[in-house]
Amino acid sequence: MYKKYFYVALNMTAVILTRNEKSFTLQIEVPVDSDNMLSSEDLLQDALNEGGRLATGELLQRFEVPNHDPVVLRGQKLTYKHQVAKRYETPYGAFTFERAVYQGHCGGVTWSPLDHNAHIIGAATPKLAKMVSWKYSKIPAPAVAEDLESNHGRKLALSYIKHLSDAVGFLVEDHTYDEYDIPKLDEPVSSIAIGLDGTCMLLCEGGWREAMCGTISLYDASGHRQYTIYTAAAPEYGKSSFLGHLEHEIRRIKDRFPNAHYIGIADGAKSNWCFLKKHTDYQTLDFFHVSEYIGAVAQALFPDNEKQREAWLEDRLHRLKHKMGAASRLLRELEAVDLPKKTTANVEKLYKAISYMKNNQSLMRYYQSVSKNWPIGSGVTEAACKTLVKQRLCGSGMRWKHQSAAIILGIRALSQTKERWEQFWERFMAVHRANEPVSAF
Repeated sequence: MYKKYFYVALNMTAVILTRNEKSFTLQIEVPVDSDNMLSSEDLLQDALNEGGRLATGELLQRFEVPNHDPVVLRGQKLTYKHQVAKRYETPYGAFTFERAVYQGHCGGVTWSPLDHNAHIIGAATPKLAKMVSWKYSKIPAPAVAEDLESNHGRKLALSYIKHLSDAVGFLVEDHTYDEYDIPKLDEPVSSIAIGLDGTCMLLCEGGWREAMCGTISLYDASGHRQYTIYTAAAPEYGKSSFLGHLEHEIRRIKDRFPNAHYIGIADGAKSNWCFLKKHTDYQTLDFFHVSEYIGAVAQALFPDNEKQREAWLEDRLHRLKHKMGAASRLLRELEAVDLPKKTTANVEKLYKAISYMKNNQSLMRYYQSVSKNWPIGSGVTEAACKTLVKQRLCGSGMRWKHQSAAIILGIRALSQTKERWEQFWERFMAVHRANEPVSAF
């Protein structure tokens, strides 16, 4: 039943002793350097990697079509042609394996049942693809290569790391795999906050452009955030791809939690509210943006008295959060202010605050939000801009092509949303199993 496979540079310190349909027994010989623990551990790592290559070869051969039976793929009958050697990349090292290839009666491209059934991505096993793409989404390719070699005993070219991550990224962008489940929550969902914001990154073509981030946060009745869905998109004109994906997530959440209160939270950018008003019942201007404007007025009012400045600011912000109608009263107060020092800078601070509050009065009903334990800040979304975009894509000297940035952001959003990275791989494997060809002749 089991055919022979061969390795590149195999030292034969690992052997398979027994095998059956359900398992096999692997024996590994580990050299020991009795004078140096670190050296012994390196020898152990090498032996384990060799055992991993041997075991992976054993696993791979079990995904072949038995007896070279013909198969049907997309309605076409394929028959066995011959054996072809292929180099496979695994977390434990590379090895070459002879596998069967099939072809239609009219010739054309050959097809490998083993690659299909084992879910090989290019030449990589799923485990290696998962590991490398996750690392590449967190750190640059040279750092990934250094980590793999130093900590796993694996040498991979920088170009291979990027190409393998790109392949996984294209799968992430395929909506076949994006019907994700919400993990079990401790408390019932009472309110759901939807936010979006942008942050700049540098593209190879187009210079500095705005990448978008969106968040959907689930809160219980006491205002505790239980779960957040993260989305992100590389810079694009019109933001249609980003908004379409965010709308898809919102529809799925509303199907799951139709009775929750939906709150839109963002800064004062008009484009944000055009989107949020379509998808939320209640909209709130980010309280901390308002605080910055009021804080600037406090500096203009009390330029030489820090104690008075802090007391005035604390009182006005407290009123905004806990007193009904406080926003309109504060606006009237600011319009009547007589600045002690009418410098250009101080006058500008005052009029910017007045203009900001006039334009956003309807979004500043903080008393109602606080009394119902609804969120009033967009910190979750602003943090997403930093953790999804800035930390990975805005390093010193970094420039990005649009597609490369989109792939990394897709993987980062997936891995940052609790349990989605694992669910993606589960769905990827399940969809492939559902599409497996069957022996029919």
